Amino acid sequence: MEKAINQITVAVLGALGKVGREIITGVSQDPSLSLIGAIDIQANEDHLSLPNSKDTIPLADKLDDFLKMYHPQVIVDFSIAEAAVKAAKTAIAKGISLVIGTTGIQEKDLAEIGRLAETHNVGVIIAPNFALGAVLLMHLAKISARYFDSAEIIEMHHDQKVDAPSGTALATARGMAKSKGKPFLVPQTKKENIAGTRGGQVEGITIHSVRLPGFVASEEVIFGGQGQSLSIRHDTINRECFVPGVILAVKEVVKIKGLVFGLDKLLHLGGDNEVI
Repeated sequence: MEKAINQITVAVLGALGKVGREIITGVSQDPSLSLIGAIDIQANEDHLSLPNSKDTIPLADKLDDFLKMYHPQVIVDFSIAEAAVKAAKTAIAKGISLVIGTTGIQEKDLAEIGRLAETHNVGVIIAPNFALGAVLLMHLAKISARYFDSAEIIEMHHDQKVDAPSGTALATARGMAKSKGKPFLVPQTKKENIAGTRGGQVEGITIHSVRLPGFVASEEVIFGGQGQSLSIRHDTINRECFVPGVILAVKEVVKIKGLVFGLDKLLHLGGDNEVI
């Protein structure tokens, strides 16, 4: 593929995964981006055919090998947490910006990525969810949290998801608690007939995780108050929903230095962009 003037060059890590394939399609079709390569541990060829095109891009099974040949401006990462942290350290050291949608990254690793990004003057955007509707749900849940004392979250994902609860549910709960300024009240259950039935808790917010075939990703936040309840729900119909958010992040990450956590900062839902 021939790069047009002023296009942002992009490579996708985790390119053969379900989300990765959608990102490949979305990036390859955006005229302001130039997809120059893909990396996936499952790769068994040295090229990847682009959807609805005769074009191909280089494909590698190791990021280090890929970066010996190519130097994208941005790497989009939808792999697994361990690989994402390692990749971030490698890319940042080479001055490459990152957009990371991989969930399950530990707080200590986020802090280290932030320090490295500052040191190397590189932009990094990490978001627990790139679906615009999910980001709006989290924003609305933060607002609602100020007016209710009790809340629970039900998150529903496909049966192949490796972690529970989801990164989105955790981010939602933490954002709600921060907005409220104190823990939520937890109704006490005198007897659990099955251990763990009431789910896990974050700042007094009980989280329930559903893992079933047929789901992609859904989340419902339920607030309970005197004589009333409020439910906010978002459903992911397919993984195309992540593409607009990822493309927005790719275009913004080349303009920033340091780590921005959360797509809401790019949508200006949480005030000014927060660099940490």
